[in-house]
Amino acid sequence: MIDNLLLGNMKFRESEFNENIELYKRLTVGQSPKVLWIGCSDSRVNPELITESKPGEIFIQRNIGNIVPIHDWNFATVLEYAVAHLKVTDIVICGHSDCGAIKALDKASTDSYIPLWLNNAREAKERVDARMPNPESPQVRSREIELENIRLQIEHLNSYPIVKIALKENRIGIHGLYYDLATGVLTKVT
Repeated sequence: MIDNLLLGNMKFRESEFNENIELYKRLTVGQSPKVLWIGCSDSRVNPELITESKPGEIFIQRNIGNIVPIHDWNFATVLEYAVAHLKVTDIVICGHSDCGAIKALDKASTDSYIPLWLNNAREAKERVDARMPNPESPQVRSREIELENIRLQIEHLNSYPIVKIALKENRIGIHGLYYDLATGVLTKVT
C-alpha cells in the first residue's frame, strides 16, 4: 500500500502541484485558513474534496465521531491555535451518515479506548432515544443521533473559554454540517 501512496504523490506533483505551483509556493511561507473544520476520521469524508477547498483554506481536526471532547489537551491546542493564532472566522463541526462511531454507541465493546472516547457522544444517543421511543426505523434513529451529536459537540465547543470570548467579541461563527455519503450533499444542522 505504501508504494501506492508514493506513486499517488508522484502523480500529484506532476499534475495538481505543478499546475498550481504559485499556490504551493505561497503556502511554504505560512497559512491563513478561515475555517477550523472538526470532522470525523472516516476515510469516506474528505473535507477539502467535498467542499472543493484548496490547500491552506481549512485547518482540520479529525477524530472518531467528530467529537469535541471536554478537557482534552490535543483538541484544546488545535482550537487555541486556530482561534488565537490563525484567527479563523468560522468553526465547523461536520458529522456524516453511516457513522461507525454512532453505531458503536449501541454496542458493548471490549476495546480499551474507543468506549471511553464515545462517552463524549453518548448524551446525543440518550436525547434521541428519549424523544423517539419508537423510531420508524433503525436508519431514522441513527441519522437523528448523528445530527444530535453535531448539536451536542457544538455545546461542548461553546464550553471552551477561548470560544466564549471569541463569540462574545463576534470574531467567530460556529456551524454544524452533515454530509450524506449516499448523495454527496452537505447540509446545515440547526
